[in-house]
Amino acid sequence: VVVPKTYSKYTSRKVLTTGWIDGEKLSQSTASDVGDLVNVGVICYLKQLLDTGFFHADPHPGNLIRTPDGKLAILDFGLVTKLTDDQKYGMIEAIAHLIHRDYGAIVKDFVKLGFIPDGVNLQPILPVLAKVFDQALEGGGAKNFNFQELASDLAQITFDYPFRIPPYFALIIRAIGVLEGIALVGNSDFALVDEAYPYIAQRLLTDESPRLQSALRYTIYGKSGVFDAERFIDVMQAFENFITAAKSGGGESLNGRMAELGILQSQPNSIIPFPSSSAYQTEQPIQTRAALAFLLSDKGNFFREFLLDEIVKGIDALTREQLVQIMAYLGIGNAIPVFSMVPAALVPIRPAALVPYVTEEDRIILNNVQKVIQFLTAGAASNQGLEGANVPRVILELLPVLPGLAAKVLPEILSRLSSRVMARLIRDGLM
Repeated sequence: VVVPKTYSKYTSRKVLTTGWIDGEKLSQSTASDVGDLVNVGVICYLKQLLDTGFFHADPHPGNLIRTPDGKLAILDFGLVTKLTDDQKYGMIEAIAHLIHRDYGAIVKDFVKLGFIPDGVNLQPILPVLAKVFDQALEGGGAKNFNFQELASDLAQITFDYPFRIPPYFALIIRAIGVLEGIALVGNSDFALVDEAYPYIAQRLLTDESPRLQSALRYTIYGKSGVFDAERFIDVMQAFENFITAAKSGGGESLNGRMAELGILQSQPNSIIPFPSSSAYQTEQPIQTRAALAFLLSDKGNFFREFLLDEIVKGIDALTREQLVQIMAYLGIGNAIPVFSMVPAALVPIRPAALVPYVTEEDRIILNNVQKVIQFLTAGAASNQGLEGANVPRVILELLPVLPGLAAKVLPEILSRLSSRVMARLIRDGLM
């Protein structure tokens, strides 16, 4: 992205003087990379909107230029708007609620964002907004959103309800509409949310704000509070797409080194030497899947932390499932008499507590764990699942980080597993 230099000496309140940039209007260019530059523009505007909070609010076709060397130039910062942290975080929270169609939460988001005045009765507005969003999401969900149509529908509500479009959001809709319009000319299948989601995923995964961490948890767990493996995979795939885009667009040189978020860093004091196997020296080096590398990194601490609960549930369910299968193989239909032979002095709980059982919830957990493992162990550009993974090479890549990871994670897993087992015994009245 190129922004022309501003010459302050020749600039006043009414005159903006900048450097000259050669190029052609992006909307009129026939170059093969126009689609890619539109995507660059989407990410650029999202970064202004949701990160820096300083927003170029006049992106009409004459202000978006393709330079001769294939870069996106943005001209004329004469109309800009600033966004507060509350507005930036509020929009990301609203996106998370929209994904789950939690319209009750979205109405509250609209109060925070200035669409609805404080103190207004939200009940009459809720069904109207729900209908608008249902229509917008129809036929493909959030990824088929048409923002210009949505803005028009929201504007209609202002005539009948205490609902208004804040000035800053009107500028945002205008900017997004221009980018969407340019893209649709060259690609009728363009979906703005599809292009924006990788950046949103990156913000949710890497921002340390408590509000965005809460939004990340909600995105994965939803209203029900139940871990959704499909949603987890969706977020991590979007994150990987962002890493790919950052690499191709020079993101490795930016503050925060965005392209490196998906690269494993070796532990400097690893007690396990990194093996040098000649069997792999002739092959093209590969990277561990970016999603897995991120989860094992320091920046993945928060996401990894709340995934530990799912790991513990999976270990607990898998252990009991294996015991049930062994008992079935041995022909033991009723195990209580067998476990009754265990002396009470050795185990201070009732014998029935030792009988393994697997619930429907356990089977859902195991299915989720299997999906997550298949996704994380597949190659960086592969959807082959476990059978497609080059296991020896993945292990070689993970060895340098495992000691540090084990020191942090294993004690926590054991502690949570013990607490989970004890809680189940107490719940079942067996202790």
